[in-house]
Amino acid sequence: MKITFPYMGSTIVYYKIFELLGHQVIEPPRPSQHTINLGVKYSPEFACFPYKVILGSYIEALELGADTIVTSGGNGPCRAGYYNEVHRRTLQSLGYEVNIIVFNSIFEDIGQFWRNLWLLKGKNSWAKLAGVLFTVYRLAHAVDHLQTIVEQKRAYELKRGSFTKVFEEITERFHKEAKTLADVDRIYREGLAMLTAVPRKDVPEAQKLRIGIVGEIFVVMESSINMNIAEVMGNLGCEVTRSMCISKWVDHNLPNFFGKSNSKIIKASRQYMEIEIGGHENENVGSIIEYKYLGFDGIIHLMPFACLPELVTQSITPQISRDHNIPVLTLALDEQSGIANNLTRLEAFVELLRSKKLHKEIA
Repeated sequence: MKITFPYMGSTIVYYKIFELLGHQVIEPPRPSQHTINLGVKYSPEFACFPYKVILGSYIEALELGADTIVTSGGNGPCRAGYYNEVHRRTLQSLGYEVNIIVFNSIFEDIGQFWRNLWLLKGKNSWAKLAGVLFTVYRLAHAVDHLQTIVEQKRAYELKRGSFTKVFEEITERFHKEAKTLADVDRIYREGLAMLTAVPRKDVPEAQKLRIGIVGEIFVVMESSINMNIAEVMGNLGCEVTRSMCISKWVDHNLPNFFGKSNSKIIKASRQYMEIEIGGHENENVGSIIEYKYLGFDGIIHLMPFACLPELVTQSITPQISRDHNIPVLTLALDEQSGIANNLTRLEAFVELLRSKKLHKEIA
């Protein structure tokens, strides 16, 4: 099999699973305007933005020789549950012969889940598969932790771009050198040392701004379609923490006996959302409340235009903002987003937060 996958966030994690199992991996190019144009051209007009970008990525990867797509499914009112079948039919109509392996929750269809694992295992032993999955699980946590440090400390770098450059070097080392669990742990420790050595300026605690980013998982994780918002906010002098990353997504989907449940966040959302509405809306609402009690100064809510679950969250956030006294800015993203307009809104939001914090300190 020549395997590809959706481009979303730290793609090294997906790449390494298939590489360590001995498959030929076709990594899709980082989404560009060409990717978006392809997706828009062959998608239903009112399909959500992630659907269009992912379709464009698939077409680019298939043109590079991929014949198998490995992806995750979805459930509830969120249309992500329909992506795979509609993508399959669209790609077939364009003349691509492709096999799509869809991993839904193990609790939804345990038989299909194990059949998918069998396909990916190939001629490897089950012990080898378990070892690879654990190694990549640790890799996901390592990469996400290092990225979290970058997004929180970038606001204080003496030379703009320093943290980004070092993180890219670390990621490249993971890509080239990470073959075993020992490799992952070694590169992680060395990466921590490299980030610690980046020169930073001292900023008084009272002047620091902490921003939480919540929203639909694809637009939160994928910088190429969210205006590289984490770096933009860092350059504006803000610490950034994203509610979703690949390691958190994995942990949230593990059985509770692994001790990784996000039930605390879900419980916090119940006063506003009594039922599951698909996507990550309960996590988003709960995360806003959690960020407030962790001392964050503001929230940025990212949503694909016309995304049903995110529209529900958008309708609730004004009340959450009032109840918990935390500013929330919602940005809707699609192929027609005006980047200059959104950047102006972000700059104004930061100035509002600075003013609010200054007046609080004076009072």
